[in-house]
Amino acid sequence: MIQKSTLYVVATPIGNLRDISLRALDVLMAVDVIAAEDTRNSRHLLSHYSITKKMIALHQHNERTASEKIVGLLATGKSVAYVTDVGTPGISDPGAILVNLVRKNYSVVPIPGANAALCALSAAGIPATHFLFYGFLPTKTGIRRRKLEELRSLTYTLVFYEAPHRILECVTDLSVVLEANRQLTIGRELTKMFETIHTCALGDALTWLNADTNQQKGEFVLLLSGAETPDKGRISNQGQHTLKLLMKELPLKQAVKLASDITYENKNQMYKMALSMKKDEGR
Repeated sequence: MIQKSTLYVVATPIGNLRDISLRALDVLMAVDVIAAEDTRNSRHLLSHYSITKKMIALHQHNERTASEKIVGLLATGKSVAYVTDVGTPGISDPGAILVNLVRKNYSVVPIPGANAALCALSAAGIPATHFLFYGFLPTKTGIRRRKLEELRSLTYTLVFYEAPHRILECVTDLSVVLEANRQLTIGRELTKMFETIHTCALGDALTWLNADTNQQKGEFVLLLSGAETPDKGRISNQGQHTLKLLMKELPLKQAVKLASDITYENKNQMYKMALSMKKDEGR
């Protein structure tokens, strides 16, 4: 049952119109007003289900002013549903400003449904308990590569969204910054007629995309395996090099402590390696 002075945040299909929930249809049919990221786009969905409602636009360029207008409607007792072009509002889409403004005085009810990231994860077969949803990476190459450097050491699956006109640039930067042997699952046009889910080594992804230009079209979800979990019993090459340099200038214990502080390597393992280095020097 629809409540007065309530905002309903409604998830809509990411491609296949039949993926909308019965509850979402009930809400869209019953509310007084539907706010949409793109009213023309959402009318296609609504007309498919014979829903006719007063609509207002709320997108990234007018979210503040449109949100205030919606609060005004709620103040008069109206019920409002908010939908984005596809998927769940607020997830790499507008909606957060609206929800924060409304929650100060009125109820916000989520109506869950389709989400591209979870759709891709469910069909990827990635045996990972944890993942990081990043969404869209920066559009400029330099900034994008710096962001990837920040994510490089994370050991869980990374989830990105990407647009067709940037997919080659994005995968190129992934290949430059991250290890070529990481597993990449490319989800393209999920739930649509030309849906593709392809898994390969990151180092092979560009070759696959370039082999068929059709695979460069549509909206993308990229699932990238995380960094390998460091072997706590092994000192990295950088750690060994740092320890070796410090041992030339400092007493053993002091060199070990400083090397461990600099590289974040295990101090006990560092100490064992230092003793081994000393022993090798005496041979």
